[in-house]
Amino acid sequence: MIEPASSFFQFFSFFERAIIAYVAAINAIYFFLMVLGFFALRRYRDGLIPEDREALLRSPLLPEITIVVPAHNEELSICESVKALLNLNYPKHDVIVVNDGSTDDTLRVLIDNFRLCRSAGHCDGALPSKPVRAIYRPRGPIRLTVVDKEKGGKADALNAGLGFARSPLVAAVDSDSLLEQDALMHVVEPFLQDPGKVLACGGIIRVVNGCSVEHGKVTRISTPRAVLPLLQTIEYLRAFLGGRVAFSFLNSLMLISGAFGIFNRKALIEAGGFLSTTVGEDMELVVRLHRRWRERKKNYRIVFVPEPVCWTEVPESWKVLHRQRNRWQRGTVESLAAHRHIILKARFGVLGLFAMPYFVLFEMFGPLEYAFLFFVVSILFGILLSMSAVVLEEFTMRRYPSVADLLRLLAAAIVENFGYRQFLTVWRVQGVWDALRGKRGWGAMERRGFQRRAADRTAKDRRRFQRRAADRTTMERGGFQRRAADRTAK
Repeated sequence: MIEPASSFFQFFSFFERAIIAYVAAINAIYFFLMVLGFFALRRYRDGLIPEDREALLRSPLLPEITIVVPAHNEELSICESVKALLNLNYPKHDVIVVNDGSTDDTLRVLIDNFRLCRSAGHCDGALPSKPVRAIYRPRGPIRLTVVDKEKGGKADALNAGLGFARSPLVAAVDSDSLLEQDALMHVVEPFLQDPGKVLACGGIIRVVNGCSVEHGKVTRISTPRAVLPLLQTIEYLRAFLGGRVAFSFLNSLMLISGAFGIFNRKALIEAGGFLSTTVGEDMELVVRLHRRWRERKKNYRIVFVPEPVCWTEVPESWKVLHRQRNRWQRGTVESLAAHRHIILKARFGVLGLFAMPYFVLFEMFGPLEYAFLFFVVSILFGILLSMSAVVLEEFTMRRYPSVADLLRLLAAAIVENFGYRQFLTVWRVQGVWDALRGKRGWGAMERRGFQRRAADRTAKDRRRFQRRAADRTTMERGGFQRRAADRTAK
């Protein structure tokens, strides 16, 4: 028979090994992806040189690109963003701004600044979207179109913009993103190197917090001064230069950031466009492209370009960061759940056997596993220490002679870890804060007092004695009456 103490230590040892194995696995995979990313980056550096890119800019074979910008209540920054996009160093590109039911002056600001007029426009209707209210174009030669539509969300706005695009390549860009001058040249390279096979391409996203920006351009690059954006800068570098470069090398890239990505328009429409029923439309679309082309056994590529092509502003408050990461995590869960049939299927190659399981174990369930394992270990350690104190008292002092008292102490050693110690921690933190604020005084303490406890105990004992005496009298009286009745009958 296994003793309870032995069983407890075996249980604790199991979780300890589980944590060590999980942490070892995730760090080994991170290291593998980082090393793979290093060699992929070196191979990318051996690609086109600046002179080749300059020659491509003058080539008639350069494909036309349409930039679709969904905008909702962006009156303060939309003009600078559009001007920056129109001035990109790429000879054949249009900009389509989709005003997604803005309730501020986004549309009026665009009309006034770019001298837009209401115009006729044709939507091919290939992708469903909310009704379009009006189309606006400038009087001059500016290659800009503004689509005013009812609010349907970012994915719906992108689908509406795709309906007005006529170029073979379409770029999806957030209205608050800043693209470098040669951004389009970098992301178009894979489409030129592998014509007809590349479905999508994404670029690296850099943190603009701390940088100097003038007229929609980053003029001075600097790290953020605030701690929270600085931590996110490290996070972005690790995610893009490690994970995404490596997954791209394995042709199993599962996410192209919604801030900036370029797609083969025909493939995008064939796959059904952006899904408006998820908050992670960028990831879901990329996974769907993988799935469709793998099921058809077609040769394809989805690529990540490791160039600093897009700058974005990251949250500087914990509240906004919490809201953003909550949305990202929900998007990950929804995307993986929608395409769960890919997981561990050999016919999907590295995507099904490695990328999808990795995202399920370490991106979707990773936060839950970390929280659960650390919670369990913390609770087990607390129980272990508390029970050890009770056992130590039993083997040394033995001031509680009753077995019932000992069992109550052992039960309390378990129960105290579920709420009581957490409250104590909160109150102690509050005490530190009050001390730092200079708070004085003891505060009122309610005590019952030793004499009162003694009196309560005496009264309790008196009531117990009276009950026992009454029970004894009743039993004796009942016995006397039974004996009298028996004598009479006899």
